[in-house]
Amino acid sequence: MVSLHGREDSAVDKADTCWRSRASRRTAPMLAVAAGMLVSGGCGQPAAPVSSPAIATPGPGEIAGAGVGPADLVSYRRLPAYAEPAWITRDFVRKGKLPRVERRLPREPLVYGPAAMPDGPGVYGDALRQVTGGRPEGWNYSAGQSQGWGGIDLATMECLTRTGPLFLVDPARLEPLPNLAKSWRWSADGRQLTMQLIEGAKWSDGHPFSSADVMFYWNDNVLDPNVSPLNGASPDSFGPGTRLEALGPYTIRWTFRRPFPRDYLYQMAYGKFCPGPAHVLRPHHPRYNPRSSYQAYKLAFPASRVNFPVMGAWVVTEYRPDDILILRRNPYYWKVDARGRQLPYLDEVQYRLLSWGDREVQAIAGGSDMANIEGPASFVEVLRSAARPQASFRAIFGPRTIAYSVHFNLSGNGWGEPDARGRAVRRLNRTTRFRQAVSMAIDRVRLGETQTRGPFIHPYPGGLLESAPFYDARDTIAYPHDPATARALLASIGLVDRDGDGFVNYPRETQDGANVTIVLTASPDSVIERSFAEGIQMFARDAGLRVVLRFASGPQRDALRASGQFDWVLQRNETTELNTVVQGADALAPTGPYTHAFHRAGPDGRLDLLPHERQLVALVRAFIASPDAAERRRLMRLYQRVSTANVNALGLIQYSGGVLIDKRFANVPAGTPVIMFNWAEDAIMRERLWVPRARRSRYELRPGTLPGCFDCGGARR
Repeated sequence: MVSLHGREDSAVDKADTCWRSRASRRTAPMLAVAAGMLVSGGCGQPAAPVSSPAIATPGPGEIAGAGVGPADLVSYRRLPAYAEPAWITRDFVRKGKLPRVERRLPREPLVYGPAAMPDGPGVYGDALRQVTGGRPEGWNYSAGQSQGWGGIDLATMECLTRTGPLFLVDPARLEPLPNLAKSWRWSADGRQLTMQLIEGAKWSDGHPFSSADVMFYWNDNVLDPNVSPLNGASPDSFGPGTRLEALGPYTIRWTFRRPFPRDYLYQMAYGKFCPGPAHVLRPHHPRYNPRSSYQAYKLAFPASRVNFPVMGAWVVTEYRPDDILILRRNPYYWKVDARGRQLPYLDEVQYRLLSWGDREVQAIAGGSDMANIEGPASFVEVLRSAARPQASFRAIFGPRTIAYSVHFNLSGNGWGEPDARGRAVRRLNRTTRFRQAVSMAIDRVRLGETQTRGPFIHPYPGGLLESAPFYDARDTIAYPHDPATARALLASIGLVDRDGDGFVNYPRETQDGANVTIVLTASPDSVIERSFAEGIQMFARDAGLRVVLRFASGPQRDALRASGQFDWVLQRNETTELNTVVQGADALAPTGPYTHAFHRAGPDGRLDLLPHERQLVALVRAFIASPDAAERRRLMRLYQRVSTANVNALGLIQYSGGVLIDKRFANVPAGTPVIMFNWAEDAIMRERLWVPRARRSRYELRPGTLPGCFDCGGARR
C-alpha cells in the first residue's frame, strides 16, 4: 500500500474535504498539516458534485449511442457500390479530371456504423461555418507549426488511432478506435504490437498513403532531437526504448520494453501520431536535403501555400490573412457511410479569423454554425438565447471536463535555467507545507463567482476531474480557504513578515531576507484567465505572498512553460489525462524526463523527484501495466489521494463547457463534451454531419470546386 508522507493511508480518510471555511472552523488543529498530518477542519464529508437542471450533465444512458463498442462505430469492409456528389461525377470524373470514386477509395474503406449515425446516413451539400481566434503559422504540423487551432487541424489530419468519439463507448469496452491503423495484434509476450495500415488510401493529391509516411514521421520528426512536432510527440510518449519498424507497405511493428502497454494506443491518436505526407516533406528535411536546415524545413510550408496534401476530410484551399480560411472536400477521403457514400457530406468548411470571444457571439447571432463555449461567464446568456423559439442553434452541455490550475515548477535541477530568485522560489515550490499554504490562501468559491454565480462552477482541488471514470470524491483531499492558517504554515517554514510591508520575507540567509516574490505566468487572451490571475494575486496577498503577474499570449505562455521558464503558470486543462486517465496516463506523473508538464529533467537529463512524486510515478506505472479493472481503480484512488493531499498542482475551478451548433445539422450526438478524449470538433465527427435538403443554406463560398494542385501555384481544380 502506498502511503502519504510515510504514514498509513488511513490518515487520509480523516482529511478535511469541505471548501468554505467559516471563522469558527479555523481551529488550531489545522496546523497539524505543517507536520504532514491531515485532520478534519470540521466539515466531515467529501464535497459532493453540484448539479443543475439548467446545465444537465447527462449520464451514460442519456448520451446518444452510449454503451456501444468501437466496432459499432466503425468497421473496414468492401461495399457493393460507392457514390459521391453528383457534381463531382459530372464536372470531374466524366471530364477525366479525377478517377472514378471506387478507384479513389481503399480496398476496404472505413465504414461508419449505425451507432455513428444517430440520424441515419445523410445527403450531400452545404457548408459548416466556424470562427477561430488563432492564426495559421503553416502546414508542417510534424515540425511544430500550428494550423490555427479551433479544429482546423482536426479537419485536415488523421492519426493511427482515434479517441474523440470515445465518450460514446461503454467504459467496460473502452479502447481507441482504429483509424489509419485498421487493426492490430499483440505478440504472446505483449512486447510487440503489429499494426495493419489501411491499404490503398491516398493523400488529397492522389499520392498513396503507406508505411513510408509513418516511418518518416517517426524517424525524422519524433526521434529527431532537432524537430519538435506540435502537441509534443517525443520518444517518451511511447515509452523509453520503444522501436518502430515497417514490415511492408501496409504493416508496421512496435517493440516495447514492457509487456502489453495498451495505453500507448491512446497516444497514437491526436495529436501524438498524425503523420504528414512524406513525399512532400522529405525533400525539405535536412537529412535528405543538404541545402536545407531544420528552420527551413519547419517554415517550408507557410499558411499562404494552400492545398497542402492531407488525409483529412477537407483541404485548405484558400487563405486570406486575418479574414478567412476556406476548406473544400477531399476527393480522396477514405471513409464512407453504410450505403457506400464517400464522406464528408459537407462540401465546405469555413473559418473566419476573428477572436476567441467572437466564437459564441457569432454562433448566437447566426454568423457561425458551431462553437465551443468554454467561458462560464456567458453560460446564462447562452441558455437564455437557446431557449428562444427563434434561436437558430441548440446548446449541448456535457460533463465537467474543463478546469483551471496553477502549476508549480517542481524542478530543482536547473530546468529552464532559473536565476537566484527563481531557484529560491523552486525550493519553496518543492516544500509540501508551502504548497498546502498556497492552496489554503485561495478562495475558490469567490474565484468562481468572478465568472458567474450558481451551480455552473465547482471548486477543483486538483487531481482527476469529476468526469474521469476513475474519479471518487472520497479520495479527494481539499484544503479549505483559510488565510490565517496559510500564514501559520508559511511561518512554520521560516516565511514571516519581518519588515512590516504585509509580505512575508525569506530567512536572512536566503535572498538576503527579501520579500518572497513569485512570478505567475498567464495568458491575457481570455477574460477568464486574466480574471483568475488577478484573483490569485489578491488571495496570495492576504496570506502574505507577493505574486507578480507576467502576461504572455497563449503560444508564448506555452513556450515558456515547455522550456521551464516559470515559477507558477496558470493553465487551463487542455490535455486528456485528467479527464480520461487512460489517454496520456504517463503524463499524470513525471514518468520520464520530458513527459510531465511542470517537472522535467535538467541539463543533465535527470529528474529530481520529490517523495510524493515518486509515489505518483509508481502508481501511474502500475496502472498502465495492470490489465485488471479493479486494480486499476484502486491505483487511481491512491493516486488521487497522494496528488491532492500533497497539492501536486493547485486546482482552482472546474466546469462544464457547451457546444453550440446550428439546428439544421443532423447526426449531432447528445451530451457531446467540449473536451474529454479530444476537443468537440473531433468528438462530434464533423465528416458525418449533414443537412436535410429542406434546410439547405447558401453559405458555400466556392461551390463546385475541389482542392487544387499543391505544387503548381494553388490553382483550384
